[in-house]
Amino acid sequence: MRKYITEFIGTFFLVLTIGMVVIGGKGDFAPLAIGSSLMVMIFAGGHISGAHYNPAVTLAVLIRGKITPGDAFAYMISQILGAAAASLAVMYLLNDKVPDTAAEMANTTKGLLSELLGTFALAFVVLNVATAKGTNGNSFYGLAIGFTVLAMALAFGGVSGGAFNPAVAFGISLLKLASWTNIWVYLVGCFGGAALAAIVFRICNPDDK
Repeated sequence: MRKYITEFIGTFFLVLTIGMVVIGGKGDFAPLAIGSSLMVMIFAGGHISGAHYNPAVTLAVLIRGKITPGDAFAYMISQILGAAAASLAVMYLLNDKVPDTAAEMANTTKGLLSELLGTFALAFVVLNVATAKGTNGNSFYGLAIGFTVLAMALAFGGVSGGAFNPAVAFGISLLKLASWTNIWVYLVGCFGGAALAAIVFRICNPDDK
């Protein structure tokens, strides 16, 4: 149970930060706050749950063979619940600033590619710094993962919104920062990018079973 609580808490503060800084109008500083929030939550919960805070990362770790299917399912439920709770908190705190309607993604093909590439980068970094034998026991994994999100958000945020995380996509859809009609872009792009990253990890680390 403690692993699921940790996943809930980490995802909650990630989505809470996203909602507060984006709706709060922090502009170009938003990705820095988001990456930093993820980093500190990873350092806080990594020793308990592995600090996925992302159903796509959980899928990558499942394909990697470092989590059971039962735990993976429970992780994903905890992450979605954390995102939903965070969205409700943002709605309460910034009720006068939450958009009335969500804008459609300008180009879903470009958005899909952006989410796939960004999530691939994130999952590939997670698998190599947090699950590989060669980096076992390192102290930089949270910083590496947080900075990956920062970099990918700056690179692709203007194209897809830069979720790289189905739980985040769920949260920003609740907050009307993304349209529900575009949720498939995030689901396909994020889960696809994560699965591809896991496959590439296994190819690049054949002896790391």
